[in-house]
Amino acid sequence: MSDLPFGFSSSSDGDDDNDRRNKGGDDGRGSDPGSGGPQNPFGFATGGEGFDPNALGQMFSQLGNMFSGMGSGMSGGSGGGPVNYEVAANLARQQIGSFTPVLDKETTAVTDAVRLADVWLDDVTTLPGGVRKSVAWTPVQWLEESLPTWKVLCDPVAGQLARTWEQNLPPEAAQFAGPMMGMLTQMSGMAFGTQLGQGLGQLAKEVLTSTDIGLPLAPEGVAVLLPEAIATFADGLEQPAQEIIVFLAAREAAHVRLFTHVGWLRQRLLSTVEEYARGISIDFSGITDLAGGVDPQQLLSDPSKLEELMSSSASFEPQTTPEQKAALARLETLLALVEGWVEQVVSRALTDRIPSTGALTETMRRRRASGGPAEQTFATLVGLELRPRKVREASALWSQLLEAGDIDTRDGVWAHPDLMPDGEDIDNPAGFIDRVIGGGVDAFDDPIAQLEKTLAAERSAAGDDATDQGSTDQAADDKGSEDKGPEDKGSEDPGEDTSENPDDGDGTTRS
Repeated sequence: MSDLPFGFSSSSDGDDDNDRRNKGGDDGRGSDPGSGGPQNPFGFATGGEGFDPNALGQMFSQLGNMFSGMGSGMSGGSGGGPVNYEVAANLARQQIGSFTPVLDKETTAVTDAVRLADVWLDDVTTLPGGVRKSVAWTPVQWLEESLPTWKVLCDPVAGQLARTWEQNLPPEAAQFAGPMMGMLTQMSGMAFGTQLGQGLGQLAKEVLTSTDIGLPLAPEGVAVLLPEAIATFADGLEQPAQEIIVFLAAREAAHVRLFTHVGWLRQRLLSTVEEYARGISIDFSGITDLAGGVDPQQLLSDPSKLEELMSSSASFEPQTTPEQKAALARLETLLALVEGWVEQVVSRALTDRIPSTGALTETMRRRRASGGPAEQTFATLVGLELRPRKVREASALWSQLLEAGDIDTRDGVWAHPDLMPDGEDIDNPAGFIDRVIGGGVDAFDDPIAQLEKTLAAERSAAGDDATDQGSTDQAADDKGSEDKGPEDKGSEDPGEDTSENPDDGDGTTRS
């Protein structure tokens, strides 16, 4: 699409945009989509055009930067944690290459599209609007603004892996590696940073909004669209570009509403990743068997032994525990519920206004099915594959709940995490809908009122028990009186005067 509305500029507009490129290179090689993929993280041209001395110089320069970053990490710099984020950020920027700076008209276009979509969303959800500011980001801005959230996500996983490695290293290997443990830790941080940088560099060029991966990566209340990625996305579709932009703006505004007004949601997603990380363990049996017959001195004199020891990659593979599988299932379910809810409210808000809403919704589903940014990110960093089937079924659950109740009933489920459906509910929504419709969702709306109701019920039960106990005691007393004989009655009052009117039984009175 060459004529994008709202001031969005297509990435294929020609030489007129070349003077707006940043310092990634005048020849435009850095903007080649194939130059910075995961298999070629340094962004070198690998086509069949012959040897390029400039590319070789660039390679050595970038390698030097990587080793320089490793050195600063070893000296206690910014790379001292479980992940060297300085290496990650530098590598991601190199992979992004050249990009188009955001123009003022594009920022205005984003603001207008989000404002329009937010008005339409008011009719289909009880959650109030949460957008306080709308902005347009370049890929580098997305990288810089989202990096704090990536640190929260990645640190638990990388940190647990590092601790597990250090705590379970066989004695023979630990004796050899002891003096080098600090260096190995920093090299591990650099390895994680390299992997993260490759993923984020590719992701930065593909994401369309700040919530495209299912997590809120922008500050609270900020809606973000990435014009350059949207222009590329629109080029491959036959739908009107104006409808595409408003559709994506509606998805972003719906995500912002949800994460702004469902206070527990953001933390629940992040804490589930931490739960997964706490269960990480590594099977060291293979390396223990190898190291058992190796003399540490031999490792120093024969490098091949060390290479053999370290090349046992199967021995270092993290083992998935049942607890981890459960945490991943919860994360998958929650992400599917978020995406399903957004899909539902956006469809209902736009269907009567934008003819291409159904086609664009299916396009987003196919994007997930083919391995979009969210799926690639979680598969790489967390080991989670977000199945498209779960999203489709989560969307169906929200739709059925709305049909069985109303908008208040559907959105009221977000009031508390205990009210949310689980994986089994997504697979079989009928039981969940019956519980919500039958039991209501008001229990957590006013926790004080609920507590008072519970205490009143307990007091009432205690009063009933006391009444029942008193009745039981009285009945026992009455029963005892009935069972007493004449002798017992006489013995109850030994001082009673029986001499008056004595009768011997024959009708005469004794004197």
